[in-house]
Amino acid sequence: MALSLVLAIFSSPAQAALFGGDDEARRAILDLRQRLEQSQTSTRALIEQNAQTQNQATAQLRGALLDLQGQIDRLKSDLAESLGAQERLARELTELQLRQKDVLNSVDDRLRRFEPVPATIDGREVMVDPVEKADHDKAMALFRQADFVAAQAALQSFVLRYSASAYLPSALFWLGNAQYANKAYKDSMSNFQKLLRMAPQHPRAAEAMLAISNVQVELKDLKAARKTLEDLIATYPQAETVGTARDRLSRLR
Repeated sequence: MALSLVLAIFSSPAQAALFGGDDEARRAILDLRQRLEQSQTSTRALIEQNAQTQNQATAQLRGALLDLQGQIDRLKSDLAESLGAQERLARELTELQLRQKDVLNSVDDRLRRFEPVPATIDGREVMVDPVEKADHDKAMALFRQADFVAAQAALQSFVLRYSASAYLPSALFWLGNAQYANKAYKDSMSNFQKLLRMAPQHPRAAEAMLAISNVQVELKDLKAARKTLEDLIATYPQAETVGTARDRLSRLR
């Protein structure tokens, strides 16, 4: 009886409806769970994708920053090199300006050395080259020291070097005297004669003629010596040497 009752209950439509409702709820739960799992899976995939995207963006940003830092370093290097080049150019410009100043000062010094200076030659005030004056004074200093060999060499060099010098007639006179002292009689007479041809009115012209007569005496040409003394007296009657010329002429007759 009891067993029949149980069977009747389980086989009744109400019981079937009850179990049927549970299946739908179970399926709904399973479907919800499945959708939840899919959502979680999608969320995890999205998170992973976002993480990967962030990693890629971070890597790209890091690369861009490295490139930017490299550019900054290159710009710094180029700037330093440019500043170094500018400093070198500034130093070179300063050195060039200093060298230019030295050259200009040197040129000025040379020009000043070659500027004419006043000199008194045979009673006349003239302007002469300073180097020329120095060479003449040096030669005459040797003559005054009675170093006639050195004086002859210095005066010969002066005559050759300064052929148009205002000192030339005087230099020829003293060169002739130095050669006379060194017994170079013919050369001595030649230079005295050059003086007379060049400047017959020179203050020492009469002395040059007297010196020529002395050379002619040394060469044993007494006739020529007398002629020279006679010409001296006739040509320069007011000269101080005329008295000496007359005295020597009287002794040569």
